[in-house]
Amino acid sequence: MFFLRQKTIIISALILLAILMSGVWWSSERIYQRIAYDKELKTSAKVNSEMGKTVVIDAGHGGKDSGKIGINKVLEKDINLEIAKKVKELLLKQKVNVIMTREDDRAMAESKTEDLKKRVDIINEANADLAVSIHQNSYTSEEIHGAQVFYYNHSEEGRKAAAIFQKILLKIDPENKRQEKGNDSYFILKKTEAPVIIVECGFLSNKQEAEKLVTEEYQDILAEAICDGITEFLK
Repeated sequence: MFFLRQKTIIISALILLAILMSGVWWSSERIYQRIAYDKELKTSAKVNSEMGKTVVIDAGHGGKDSGKIGINKVLEKDINLEIAKKVKELLLKQKVNVIMTREDDRAMAESKTEDLKKRVDIINEANADLAVSIHQNSYTSEEIHGAQVFYYNHSEEGRKAAAIFQKILLKIDPENKRQEKGNDSYFILKKTEAPVIIVECGFLSNKQEAEKLVTEEYQDILAEAICDGITEFLK
C-alpha cells in the first residue's frame, strides 16, 4: 500500500513537472515569435527610412472599368498600368519608396465611388510625400492632343508639382501648348491629405497620339518624364 501511494505521488509529480515544462516551452516560443516579429517591424521601418521619400503611383481605372477607349480601340486602363509600372521601376532605382494602388488589371472595389475612396485611403494611409494618378484623355474633336496635368485648386504643393510636371512633359511634345490646370471637383484631388496630381498623358481620341501611347518606346519616355517630375518635386 505504501509503495502504491509513493508510486502515485511520483507519477503526479512527473505529470506536474511535464505541465510546467510545457508552459515554459510555450512561453519561450511566444517570446521568440514576438522578438522575431519586432525584428521584422524594425527591419521594415529601417528599409522605409533608407528609402527616404514615399510616393504613391495610381494607375487609373482597372478591371471592368476600362476608362477611355481609344480611336484605335486600346483601353486606357492598360496604358495607365504599363506606364505606372515603368515609373515604379525607375523610382526604386532612386531609392524612393513606391506604393502602387494596383499592379494588375483589377478595380479597387465594385462601384466607382468605392473604388475612388479606396485609392484615397491608400494615399492617406501611406503618408505620402506625393501621389501621381496616371490617366489618358479623350475629346470629341480628334485634333486635340497633348499631355496635361491637373491639381487641386486649394493645394499649393499640388500646384507646384503640376507646374513642374507640365514643364517636363512639354519638352516631349513641342507642339503641345497645354498648361497645368486647377480643379475643385475631382474626388482623388480634393479628398487626399498629400499633394496629388493627375497626369493625363495624352488623348486617345487623337489618332497619332493614340498610336504612340500604345508603344513601349513612348511609354518609356512618359515614364522617365514622370519620374523626373517626381524627383524634381521631392528635392
